[in-house]
Formats: sequence, structure tokens, C-alpha cells
Amino acid sequence: MKTIDLLNPPELARRSNWRDRFETKVAQWLTPWDGEAPVDFGFIGVPLSKTSISVSAASMTPNALRELFANVTTYSIDHDVDLQELNARDLGDIQMHVTDLLRCHANIEQGLTNVYEALPNLFPIIAGGDHSITCPSVKAFRNKIGGPVGIVQIDSHMDVRNLQDGGPSNGTPIRGLIESGAVEGKHIAQIGLHSFANSKPYRDYAREQGITQYTARQVALEGVEKFVAQALEVAGSGTDAIYVTVDMDVLDQSYAPGVPAMVPAGMTSWQLLEAVFMLGRHPKVKGFDIVCVDPMQDPRRATVRTALHVILNFLAGTMKRG
Repeated sequence: MKTIDLLNPPELARRSNWRDRFETKVAQWLTPWDGEAPVDFGFIGVPLSKTSISVSAASMTPNALRELFANVTTYSIDHDVDLQELNARDLGDIQMHVTDLLRCHANIEQGLTNVYEALPNLFPIIAGGDHSITCPSVKAFRNKIGGPVGIVQIDSHMDVRNLQDGGPSNGTPIRGLIESGAVEGKHIAQIGLHSFANSKPYRDYAREQGITQYTARQVALEGVEKFVAQALEVAGSGTDAIYVTVDMDVLDQSYAPGVPAMVPAGMTSWQLLEAVFMLGRHPKVKGFDIVCVDPMQDPRRATVRTALHVILNFLAGTMKRG
């Protein structure tokens, strides 16, 4: 059995004593990896939320998602695909340090690097955690790809805060990637940015770096499909691969009550599901993460459930490639 340093087995694995032989639940398909079987798509938890500016228990999200694996099926009636045809496993969680946040980020980058070395053809489906995890995750992803990568970010925030005032946080992943040289601003597109959730100096910084930005208002007035297509052009031009990062606070607060930084007049669930399906279909998209859900503030796991549907719709998109 193969073990990967800094990767712990899943804490939870849902089981059911009853099964309908004509229906497959996600829990019966996305099972814990045995360390030996080949795997194409890997669910990886990154349980870090101490780096969140807002109080957050997003570290609990990977397990909250696993708890719901038994509640949803693998079949998409919208796209007539069954995800159980994908070779996917739950690989477990990246190991965190209890108190050292910089070490947590180092563990994420090194742990994912270890995963990619052991499973070089793996398509990672990463569940945070807060948005700070995206910086070390993309660094490991870029090393895996071996060439320039682009980013499509779906988020109400730009995440380009300066690193001097508070160090790496859920408000700095894009700034960290640009300043480290891992990603160029011209290869980054952001969809769903919200008024009164960002500042003009950071808007100016984003423009100076060449980041392409689309607001929640533009999405509401013109539709999300147009901007996803444009974002893919931006992130895919001159790059070898695209990494998709979804911050669930891009949704309107009525659709995502369980995020630390709720906003009114954000995107709808359907807009987000359509966006990730389109992203999943694109052949250059080779990595995905979803972040910033707080299960402790989430009535009836409404936001966790939506996040799971985001993951599943993205995977449905991958099945429609070609």
C-alpha cells in the first residue's frame, strides 16, 4: 500500500445499511483510496481556516462534504451523465500544524507536490478550508504542470490584499501568487466581484497587474456564460493549464448563508452551477478548488450542500469534454 507524506486518510467515510441496486450515491462511488488502485480524479481536503480574516470554521468543510456524500446520487439529469463512470477516490486530507500557519501553507504545497509525484496524472478536486489555501495549492499545481498556468477565480473578492499588514490570509492568495512569480496577472480572470467588498487601491493594483475582472452586476445583467467564455480565453492564452478556484461567498446571501463574508445581490446558485459546468468542459482546465464555507454557520448544511453540487456539476462538465 502506497502512503504519501503529509496526506492523511479521510476522517469520515459514510456507509449505509440499505441500498437501492438501481441507484448509486456519491458515498458508494467516491470511496477512500486504498493507496494502490489507479485514480484519475482525487478529492483532497485542506482543513485550514485559522488564516481567515473573518471568524470561520471552514476547516470542517471537507468532513461536512463527506457527511453529505450519502445524500446525493452520481447522475446528472441535466447533462445525462453518470459520475460513477469516472475513476475517482477520496484521497484524504493534507496534514495541518496546530499553531504554525506558515507551516500549514508549506504543508499544503509540499503535500500536494507529494500527491502529484505519486499520482502524476491526477486531476485534483480540492476542498478547503479558507481561500488562503489556493496560493500554496496553485504553486504545487504549477510545478506539476511544468509551465505557465492561468486562473479562473469565481469570487466576490479580489484577494489581492497586501501581505505586510497581516501576512498570508484568505484575502491574499492572488497577491501571493503574483508576487511569488507563480502566476502572471494577465493570466488571471475573476468573475463575480462585489461592490462594498473590495477597495479602490486593490482594484488599481489588479488593473496594474493585468487581471481581468467581471462584477456580480455584470453577471446579473448580461449572463454568466459570456464571462466564463471570456475568462477561459484570458486564463488559457499562453498557458499550459488552467486552475479554477471557487469561493462560495460569490453567491447571494440567500443562497449561501453559511459563508463567513456574506453579500447581498451576489450570483445565484444556477449561475454558479452553469459556470462550473462550462469550466469543467474546457480541456485546459486541470485543477479545481472550492473554499470558504463555514459549516458551523450553515443552517441545515444548505451551503455545504450547494458546494457539493458545485463539485459534482464541475465533474459533469469534465465528462462532456470532446
